[in-house]
Amino acid sequence: MSTKDAKTKDAKSFTFDTVSNHPNFPSMEEEILKQWEKKDTFQESMRRSREAKLPEYMFYDGPPFATGLPHYGHILAGTIKDIVTRYAHQTGHHVERRFGWDCHGLPVEHAIDKKLGIKTKEDVLEMGVDRYNAECRSIVMRYSGAWREIITRCGRWIDFDNDYKTLDTSFMESVWWVFKQLHQKNLVYRGFKVMPYSTACTTPLSNFETAQNYKQVRDPSVIVNFPLLKDGNTCLLAWTTTPWTLPSNVALCVNLTFEYVKVKDHKTGKNYILAKSRLPFLYRGLGGGKKAPENGGGGAGKKKRKKNKKKKKKAKEEAKEESKKDTEPKTDNQEGKKKPEKKAPFDILEELKGADLVGLEYVPLFDFFKDQREKNGAFRVVSDEYVTDGSGVGIVHQAPAFGEDDYRVCLANGIIKRGDDLVCPVDDNGIFNKQVGENLAGKHVKGKGSDSADSTICRMLKADGRLVMKEEYDHEYPHCWRSDTPLIYRAVPSWFVNVPKIRDKIVENNKKTFWVPDAIKTKRFHNWLVDARDWAVSRNRYWGTPIPVWTSEDGKEIVVVGSIEELTELSGVQDIKDLHKDVVDKIAIPDPRGKGYPPMKRTPEVFDCWFESGSMPYGQLHYPFENKEAFEAKFPADFIAEGLDQTRGWFYTLMVISTALFDKPAFKNLIVNGLVLAKDGRKMSKRLKNYPDPKHILSEYGADALRLYLINSPVVRAQELAFKEMGVKGVVKDVILPWYHAMKFFIENARRYEDKTGKAFSYDVKAQVETKNKMDKWILLRLDSIIAFVRKEMKVYHLYTVIPELVKFIDHLTNTYVRFNRDRMKGIDGNMEEANYSLQTLYHVLLNLCRLMAPFTPFLVEFMYQNLKVGLTQESQEDSVHFLMIPETKEKIEGGDTADYAIEAMACVVDLGRSLRSDHCSVPLKTPIRRAMIVHRENKFVNAAVELEGYIKDQLNCKCLDSTTDLEKYANYEVSPNRKLLGVRLGRKQSAVSKALMALKMADILKFQKDGKITVEGEEVDLKEVDLDLKMNPDIVTKEFVGQSNGQVLVILDLKMDDELLTEGKAREVLQSIMNLRKTAKLNPEDYVDVYYTTVDAKEEKITFEKAISSNEDMFKAKLRTLPKKSSTMPKGVTVIAKAVSKIGEGTITTILVKPSAKEAPAKK
Repeated sequence: MSTKDAKTKDAKSFTFDTVSNHPNFPSMEEEILKQWEKKDTFQESMRRSREAKLPEYMFYDGPPFATGLPHYGHILAGTIKDIVTRYAHQTGHHVERRFGWDCHGLPVEHAIDKKLGIKTKEDVLEMGVDRYNAECRSIVMRYSGAWREIITRCGRWIDFDNDYKTLDTSFMESVWWVFKQLHQKNLVYRGFKVMPYSTACTTPLSNFETAQNYKQVRDPSVIVNFPLLKDGNTCLLAWTTTPWTLPSNVALCVNLTFEYVKVKDHKTGKNYILAKSRLPFLYRGLGGGKKAPENGGGGAGKKKRKKNKKKKKKAKEEAKEESKKDTEPKTDNQEGKKKPEKKAPFDILEELKGADLVGLEYVPLFDFFKDQREKNGAFRVVSDEYVTDGSGVGIVHQAPAFGEDDYRVCLANGIIKRGDDLVCPVDDNGIFNKQVGENLAGKHVKGKGSDSADSTICRMLKADGRLVMKEEYDHEYPHCWRSDTPLIYRAVPSWFVNVPKIRDKIVENNKKTFWVPDAIKTKRFHNWLVDARDWAVSRNRYWGTPIPVWTSEDGKEIVVVGSIEELTELSGVQDIKDLHKDVVDKIAIPDPRGKGYPPMKRTPEVFDCWFESGSMPYGQLHYPFENKEAFEAKFPADFIAEGLDQTRGWFYTLMVISTALFDKPAFKNLIVNGLVLAKDGRKMSKRLKNYPDPKHILSEYGADALRLYLINSPVVRAQELAFKEMGVKGVVKDVILPWYHAMKFFIENARRYEDKTGKAFSYDVKAQVETKNKMDKWILLRLDSIIAFVRKEMKVYHLYTVIPELVKFIDHLTNTYVRFNRDRMKGIDGNMEEANYSLQTLYHVLLNLCRLMAPFTPFLVEFMYQNLKVGLTQESQEDSVHFLMIPETKEKIEGGDTADYAIEAMACVVDLGRSLRSDHCSVPLKTPIRRAMIVHRENKFVNAAVELEGYIKDQLNCKCLDSTTDLEKYANYEVSPNRKLLGVRLGRKQSAVSKALMALKMADILKFQKDGKITVEGEEVDLKEVDLDLKMNPDIVTKEFVGQSNGQVLVILDLKMDDELLTEGKAREVLQSIMNLRKTAKLNPEDYVDVYYTTVDAKEEKITFEKAISSNEDMFKAKLRTLPKKSSTMPKGVTVIAKAVSKIGEGTITTILVKPSAKEAPAKK
């Protein structure tokens, strides 16, 4: 597989084609996508695993809505799913991957409502449910093309052609079957409950939907009075933050155990009854004049704080003046005088118990429902323990149509009765009806502004003398997750699943599942399950799977239908092709009691779309009507993954339904991802445009970079990620480019090897065993270790540990193995056998890394594999790297362990040495130094490093490498006592012991190090109680003799220069300028050119360019396969390829690359 900009075919005969110096990864990925599509690579992989009858790995894909475009949250979850399912396939499983679409519910209806300007239920009925549903159907898959484009572009392999849709009749029929099963298990009932209700969508919501969208809002908070029927001057007080519910008041509720008081209010002359503990809330002077916390005290927002800033400053100044007065001497008149106490604005007339108030009757706030006193005994005081004294006044007003506790309390006290109509002057759209008079009729209960329902009610109450106090109240309030409008609590008839009945089983089934991270399962999800309530599964909407319940007109007969066949049999209607509301509502079922009764009609509700998504394991396979054995053989699913928000959504509904049906969890393993935020930590917003378009990221950096960035982040541990474009760019720079260039370097030098030896490169597996090179052994051991690590961690779905280690391995490969073996692979010293061993090792690692990284970066590994596979025998080659399995680990790599230690020792020495050379930049790295020395106390370390002497000398550019364990001669130890440890053990004596430790002589420290303990100041000190830091002996440090240590090993450099070293240094800089010009001219390593030069030497420089070149002819010939010549000798009429001027030191050199004549070019062997 190739791309025009990334790969070039040769005229010469080489095994490997060259690849670009400047790869365009997005273009490369687009080309690979075309090849996959042309060859149908994904389906071919599925066909192979199916025909091989590999064990099946079951994966469920949670269905998204196709009414919006995919965002980074979808890309993240999709990437996790793709990695896990690709890995499962490449470890010997058959993995069906079907995409799913959530086609019903509020998202679709809300879009149609906006499009058609539909505001009420009546608008829909006037239009006709059939036309309304047709409109919904028309937009369901509006963005499916965009979803397919972006998901495919991200490299995810999933079957869009064999997808499932919740609107398919087969899926809907399975949902009916699920519901009937629950009904037969007595887990379904129809009830009248106060529930969160969306007035914008005219439907109740479940408790977990309500929890999805809380917002900080400011609402009016009021205290109103209720005069007693028998004593008009004595009033019960009640506090509420929903004034719009006051017209529906039918009772007041107290707590039997609370202490209440009757007080005379000085301002109004009225008697007020409230909880004694809540007097400071009503009379703020008693509480220091501060706003109560429940009304936003201490946190009323920035605007309020700004307004109060000047007041606070003034108060502070006044307090300062008062403080000054307090420090002044008091006069006789002042002495002993007490500040007069502020008189309370009320008198306590009587103390009462809550029980004393029960049964008292009061005057209703409005006359709208005054007949309720005679009908149901309304407008009296009742009691319940839910009343608290933590807020308000200890008396709660009751509006049973709008409060769950209100409904329960009024039902228990006979103020309302089951089956009777409630006092509810609010329609399905949240609008007051005519029952509450013309001042309120037509107003929305959650409207804002001076003409809102709340404001109008407050004005009416004030005019009647019933408003005691009004202020603003800041609090968190639930909003509709789809329309983003405030919810209300409203009594509505709904169909429920009795979750508490099976709650213990759900909790137990949750324990059988494996979650990443585990804390979400054991804490967040577990806590949600143990408090699980009845689940409202019906919605008073139109576009959804209809609830399959037919009832008689008198409500005494009920039939739950579980299939199309059953509906046909019961109704006599044949050829039913669609189960949507506009179709099945026309189907009647004869009443089983006979012809004297009207036919049964379907209940009007449809299913909540969460019930459908929780039924997807069954609906996608049309279970149990089809695929019965296949489903039952692989249930529960092996794996699912979604975002943290699905803890109370899809994860929950899957668990509830599977437990109800089979007493099993629906899945075995689950990865929960966190939320992807904008770079400023805020929620991504189209309106704010605070995040880059995914298409831009894909076209700029490529899908592999985006995948690695997302997976190598806290978001795979269910934490948040602030998405930064620079992070994706960093992945390209730090991981993908170095990895790509490692492959490019291999190809260049395999061609160089072929050019020099005349032998074609062919993968030789025996080379891994035969090589004696420590670095070969080391990288092979590291490869084996990372394979074992990936296999172990992927078994437990730990993507967050796998990716960092893979990235680290790529760094080892590129920054250690390739860098240290560059000249060896090039065969600079003429040893082509060693060149072959190093190339064979790199080839083996690159091939296996492609297979190992295939689930994570599917595009780059495909490109690499297509370029590398030509080194394999024809029968070993595959059409795609994704047809290959994840590599297996080897039993043992001979010499691997010692090689690992030696490479660590070498890397440590090189890092210290290069850092030291960087610090002393008066001697550039290209200028060789005479000597380097390794100082370490252990022979093992010194010997291991010296084994790799050639690499160390090459990396430090030094002529000689010495080593010693004679620490006393070259080094000192600094002793740092662990004062915390010593203090716990020695107490006050710690200080003297620490001082003595720091004063130890080098000989004593070495003995301490050898023995592991030492006695000072009469106390024995363990080596673990100190830190020993190795430093260069300051007595031997000079400007030209310097050292650096990491605390354990010391590297010393001799920086003294002579003419030989300076001459070679200048020659290296000339050579580098020539190599840079070759790169600019886009020459391949095997391309032979003649080199000519012109120089201008600085007068003060002793070493000329000509001397530098002539003194180092072997180096130039080894690197360039030619010796640079003076431009005065350049023949006329030659073809100049490239020319450049370079400044080196104080002089300049002009380099010219010339195309050689046929007789000058070296013949291929």
